[in-house]
Amino acid sequence: MTHAAQNLASPVRLTLPDGSVREFPAPVTGAELAASIGAGLAKAALAVKIDGTLRDLARVIDCDAKVEIITRKSPEALDLIRHDTAHVLAEAVQELFPGTQVTIGPSIENGFYYDFARAEPFSLDDFPKIEEKMRAIIARDQPLVREVMSRDAAIQFFAAKGEHYKVELIRDLPADQEISLYSQGEWKDLCRGPHLPSTGKTGGAFKLTKLAGAYWRGDSNNAMLQRIYGTAWRDEKELQAYLTMIEEAEKRDHRKLGKELDLFHFQDEAAGSVFWHAKGWTVYRILENYVRRRIHGAGYIEVHTPQLFDSSLFRASGHWDMYGDNMFKLAARASEGGAAPGEDVKMLGIKPMNCPGHVQVFKQGTKSYRELPLRMAEFGNCHRNEAHGALHGLMRVRQMVQDDAHIFCTEAQIQSESVAFCELLRSVYADLGFEVARVRLADRPAVRTGSDESWDKAEQALHNALKAAGLAYDINAGDGAFYGPKLEFYLRDAIGREWQCGTLQVDFNMPERLDAVYIGEDGQKHRPVMLHRAILGSMHRFIGILIEHYTGKFPLWLAPVQAVVATITNDAEPYAEQVYQALVKAGVRAQLDVRPEKINAKIRDHSLQKVPAILVVGKKEAEQNTVALRRMDGEAQEMFGLNDAVALLAQEGTPPDGLCCS
Repeated sequence: MTHAAQNLASPVRLTLPDGSVREFPAPVTGAELAASIGAGLAKAALAVKIDGTLRDLARVIDCDAKVEIITRKSPEALDLIRHDTAHVLAEAVQELFPGTQVTIGPSIENGFYYDFARAEPFSLDDFPKIEEKMRAIIARDQPLVREVMSRDAAIQFFAAKGEHYKVELIRDLPADQEISLYSQGEWKDLCRGPHLPSTGKTGGAFKLTKLAGAYWRGDSNNAMLQRIYGTAWRDEKELQAYLTMIEEAEKRDHRKLGKELDLFHFQDEAAGSVFWHAKGWTVYRILENYVRRRIHGAGYIEVHTPQLFDSSLFRASGHWDMYGDNMFKLAARASEGGAAPGEDVKMLGIKPMNCPGHVQVFKQGTKSYRELPLRMAEFGNCHRNEAHGALHGLMRVRQMVQDDAHIFCTEAQIQSESVAFCELLRSVYADLGFEVARVRLADRPAVRTGSDESWDKAEQALHNALKAAGLAYDINAGDGAFYGPKLEFYLRDAIGREWQCGTLQVDFNMPERLDAVYIGEDGQKHRPVMLHRAILGSMHRFIGILIEHYTGKFPLWLAPVQAVVATITNDAEPYAEQVYQALVKAGVRAQLDVRPEKINAKIRDHSLQKVPAILVVGKKEAEQNTVALRRMDGEAQEMFGLNDAVALLAQEGTPPDGLCCS
């Protein structure tokens, strides 16, 4: 008997995404709703979204609601597939390796993982048989069935199986939280769901990718578990495309290229901080100076603020309470003398971001409405207390510089300033070889400062700005900063990966908290609005993205070494020196190679270093005042007169804004 037959007294009206309404005389399941629409949809249905919340198809809809049937084409499908594949992995491991305890297994970006407690270590050699067992489980096409247990019954169930980690999880759940389990055949797991209708719906387009250690609940005081990672997709085509991308990404890994190209290095004594080598620092300075010229041209002033602040400033701004776990804090002596340890000290914070310091600059002297908007920029050195395990080359560091700026403006100026920033960001990205792939509006988080009224105004201002700028966007719910909503700008690299770099945040709260004011046209004090914005974000991370995007083959204007003059024979050395000096005088970053090596060896060496241009000179070139110009990855050489070659490289090496790199 269906749910509808059991509950004839409770009619429901369900509104579909196209606005049409379906009425039922009693509650229905998502599966029954899909079947009422059509046999094709019933077959394709994976889950149902009820008033924005994802649920199993078997869950009953017992009140009027907006509903959407989720199919394999839906954006939500991938998370469901990955979550279910994690459950399949756990069942496979326990079938193959009895006595293994399962802990947690979520879906993550591009895949899933599951943490296992097992005395013997897994190895990569185990992956083929685990994958084979997973495919067998998927082929069984067992229904995923939800059941609710009392807390005591759930504890007894898992304790009897020797699943002590599950018992701990259940005991730590809030007292009012429903305890749900999902079974796939005889195998059961603790889970909130939702899930696909059956294991067969995962489709089997998965691959196990790597092993890692992970502390239980992320705490180094707890037991070390074994984590198996995997990736899962809608079909084999998507899976193979992803695996190809990963293979390409490994070739482009900025950490490997950074070492090979002598750009930078890391070492344990300064974990999370970069040792820039001469060539890497050249790239850094070229990029920074390019951005500096662009923002100066857009009316920004540049300032420089301290690294260390008394905790009182960060308490006032909200960072100490809202962002304190991510800050480095230290105690300093408050006065001279022989105070006992722990006494007579002041707490200081190393700045994680530049905004509180910029407000202090704004507050010096009386500001008039005539001075607004005031665009204040800083390439500020910031520190964030990232977990050691989260550090990842240039992409995740503890010490970084941001191309940070804050625009102090009136409410009436928010839209025009936001639109101008969007245009500047798009132009800079285009110069660097990217375009804006997508934009997301991250709205108010659960923990935040300020009133709902100020958040309403800030969020509406960003909606209006995006509309005025002609940018499509989606919502990143609850992921705004604690002081204001933000726009997140994503770019797409050469192999299709998306990177979130630029941001724009509208902040009514920090000027209030730090008592920033300006004198309005009415002669009264008013609060400015503060727009937090960055184009590249972390300079370090963006250079990592550039290295991987270009595979280390920077465009000529960004290349740390733009040209090498290489001799064929020793008697060409005086002429090679003349060519080198002509290049340097023209502003080309050049090197001279007069080593007693064969020319093919020299070309190979500099090609491996990804030098864009190699100027080969021998006795004939010296006599004719010419050079043989060889491009990176090119087989052929072109003959140029010396002056023509120098002029060509100088022109090609000019930054996109047409100004000098220095």
